[in-house]
Amino acid sequence: MSGPHRYDVEILHLLVSPEHAYFGRPRDGAADVPSTDAERAEVVAGKGIVGDRFFGKAAHMDAAVTLFAVEALDAIAAELGAGPFDPLLTRRNVVLRGVELAPLLGEEVVLESGGSSVRLRVGRPANPCAWMDRVLAPGAHAAMRGRGGVRCMPLSDGVLHRGPAVLVSPVPLDPARAGAAVRRLPSRLP
Repeated sequence: MSGPHRYDVEILHLLVSPEHAYFGRPRDGAADVPSTDAERAEVVAGKGIVGDRFFGKAAHMDAAVTLFAVEALDAIAAELGAGPFDPLLTRRNVVLRGVELAPLLGEEVVLESGGSSVRLRVGRPANPCAWMDRVLAPGAHAAMRGRGGVRCMPLSDGVLHRGPAVLVSPVPLDPARAGAAVRRLPSRLP
């Protein structure tokens, strides 16, 4: 089967935060920084989400927008016998329902919402940090490995809106696997 494949998804949250909340030692607690669960987020090609901590930062150009499947967080909560967890605590920009993200690594996708669309290059996994044990529950850091979402470079300008959306993918996805952990073997160079 060839693409493009279209998947009805939902944008549950759009986190926009001008500062990092998780730095230093987790035992010292998270920084009290302004964060917005926006109704809409403006995306600029090559720069990221306007107003976000990664916007226009050279070190983060290829990873300026993070996508996360809420099903992964639900699976983590079930495994740990904890939760429910606030998806905003993961500090991922775009929290989605209904999409498997791991097969998108290395692909270009389009996220359509509210009459606008944004093209993204999915570059690498968004690996969790040790802060997850502090802000979610003990064991969350390990449980989130392989399902922490993906980091993307925006390739077009556009606006993302909370609510119903469509993800256009060049590869087939299985929405039933949205919460599954993906363990990748390290690549071996020739």
